[in-house]
Amino acid sequence: MGCVKMEYLSTRNGDLRFSSAYVIAQGISEEGGLFVPENIPVLSAEDFGALCSMKYIDRAAFILKRFLTDFSDEEIRYCVNGAYAGTFDNDDPAPLFNLNENVGILELWHGPTCAFKDLALQILPYFVTTAEKKISGGKKIVILVATSGDTGKAALEGFKDVPNTDIIVFYPSEGVSATQKLQMASQEGSNVHVFGIKGNFDDAQSGVKKIFTDTSVIKKLAENKMAFSSANSINWGRLAPQIVYYISAYCDMLNSGKDLSGGFNVTVPTGNFGNILAAYIAMAMGTPINKLICASNSNNVLTDFINTGIYDKNRSFYTTISPSMDILISSNLERMLYFLSGDTNYVKLLEDSLSGSGKFEVNDCLKSKMQELFYGNCCTDEETIDTIAETYKKYGYLCDTHTAVAVGVYNKYVNDTGDLRPAVIASTASPYKFSKNVLSAVSKDVPEDEFYAIDALHNVTNTSVPTPIAQLRNKKIRFSSVIDKTELKNAVFKTLGL
Repeated sequence: MGCVKMEYLSTRNGDLRFSSAYVIAQGISEEGGLFVPENIPVLSAEDFGALCSMKYIDRAAFILKRFLTDFSDEEIRYCVNGAYAGTFDNDDPAPLFNLNENVGILELWHGPTCAFKDLALQILPYFVTTAEKKISGGKKIVILVATSGDTGKAALEGFKDVPNTDIIVFYPSEGVSATQKLQMASQEGSNVHVFGIKGNFDDAQSGVKKIFTDTSVIKKLAENKMAFSSANSINWGRLAPQIVYYISAYCDMLNSGKDLSGGFNVTVPTGNFGNILAAYIAMAMGTPINKLICASNSNNVLTDFINTGIYDKNRSFYTTISPSMDILISSNLERMLYFLSGDTNYVKLLEDSLSGSGKFEVNDCLKSKMQELFYGNCCTDEETIDTIAETYKKYGYLCDTHTAVAVGVYNKYVNDTGDLRPAVIASTASPYKFSKNVLSAVSKDVPEDEFYAIDALHNVTNTSVPTPIAQLRNKKIRFSSVIDKTELKNAVFKTLGL
């Protein structure tokens, strides 16, 4: 495809440059920074014209090649075909549902685990194994994952029985939905390992990051011909595929004849900031996105940051009905800070402050840039339930609890600004992954049993139960261990036989 060579640097160290194969295999930089491309490639009008005539799988190959320039065309095609051919409903991984003449719901949950993480985690195993062969063939790859619910199952499904890999997932034992927990606990595969932890997602994520940067652990793995990589969105290989569906949505809107001369807005239910960061990168590549609307639940640390320039994790943590967003340390915000400042020393200063005092404040210039790009707001659980009910009543459309947060915040944005230009709302999970809470919005009768609730939701709304969720009834529980949040390192060593 003749793309310009792309190299990567760390958000906390701009002195070195790395290939995409290295950053995907490595996951996180050795000093704790996140890898970012040295520049964001811009697509031409001709590029967008070509993309509009393509199917999703070809759009993915076209866009990803611009970031993974050390992958051959054949390797890119191998990865996208393996990920997207025959894996998603109707071979359409990211369809747009028109809620009304202005708003499209970008449904990202038609994959094998019924959540948006499938769009990235079906392709990541192909990226990782291809990358590893390029840089240090022969090592066993150990994938460490912290999850707030959806990433864990999607990563387990993507990496199950992948040769020469092990995957270890940590999730907050009391911080995911019953369906999410069952999906992980019943995961098949000889190389998969799952642990609940006594703590929240931030505890899991911090523990995994600590292991990644522990030189004694890394040395121990190397002695046993093993190496860590990540399936969280701290891994660039997890984030890059998410850019594709925002560009694809733009192409689909153009193909439908929608007038996008004034641009369009994108609303994303946001926890770790990766999904909305992908939308920002699509915007920087030339997609005419006008405003990035950042939707939070009661854990509204990002809302406050966008509105004040102060990021402060020293606050109450809430377990909500949108658990995948129950996060107070949004890892991918670090990448955004770099993109807006271009200064790795400044980013390191901010992240050191966050690690030390639990907060940082950006300068006026960065705050102004952030507010120009983003609108931030949040929804309580009560507002989320009301939004599910109202959206179903008005449009006959059933949202999950995370998508409902996005719809609710989009409505607040319109009320605040009067901006009625076309909009895309990212729908991140099937409503059946959170059946009891969704059912409570449309029915007074909510059974306690998860599977009875799934049946009732189907009967009340006449919507289809996704096959992967329906099949959970007969799955055997394989993993039930719950460990203290301080025991992650020991669990990794024991699992790997070290």
